[in-house]
Amino acid sequence: MPEYKLIYFNARGRAELSRWIMAYGDINYTDERIERADWPARKSTIPGGKVPVLMVDDKPLPQSLAIARYLAKQAGLIPSDDLDAAYCDALADTLSEMMAEAYKILFAKIDEDEKKKKYKDDLYPNIISPLLHRLDKRLADREWFAGGKITWADLMLGLVFQGLRKKQPTMLKEFSSVENHVNKVVALPKIKQWIDSQPETPF
Repeated sequence: MPEYKLIYFNARGRAELSRWIMAYGDINYTDERIERADWPARKSTIPGGKVPVLMVDDKPLPQSLAIARYLAKQAGLIPSDDLDAAYCDALADTLSEMMAEAYKILFAKIDEDEKKKKYKDDLYPNIISPLLHRLDKRLADREWFAGGKITWADLMLGLVFQGLRKKQPTMLKEFSSVENHVNKVVALPKIKQWIDSQPETPF
């Protein structure tokens, strides 16, 4: 197996899915975390000047979802059926787009009341709630999202909605199938061990 080094900020953010996948798959890696204050000096040393980057031996792999898909394949978390694999890709892309919109609000230079208003009036009713309705219906009669066994899409679903639930504890109250799914994912022994042992970061 190659030597892996995951380079990202000292945060969960766009690298956390890959960390969950490697925890689940028992993949050894170096978790290199860059402090924000050190980023200007480090940026020029990072291939492409953006993080996360996964170093596979001496070869850099950029883009968070490309990294996660690659690692998911190494961990056996990609369905063998091409359509099921595509469904997982579609969910990952959808969740990534949703979180990009959430980050826009989180890091906007506006006060907290305005952020809450944007979430309540726009992000939740137009993006999050419709997705939760679709997921709740899909997960009502199946153990895992696609292919009859756990995939990286299940890990991403658990990661994203566990994070959002921390900020909005009642978010999943109306979506019992999603809530049960998230609870099941975060209770997986290797995922729980990682969650319990990971460094505490703002995001």
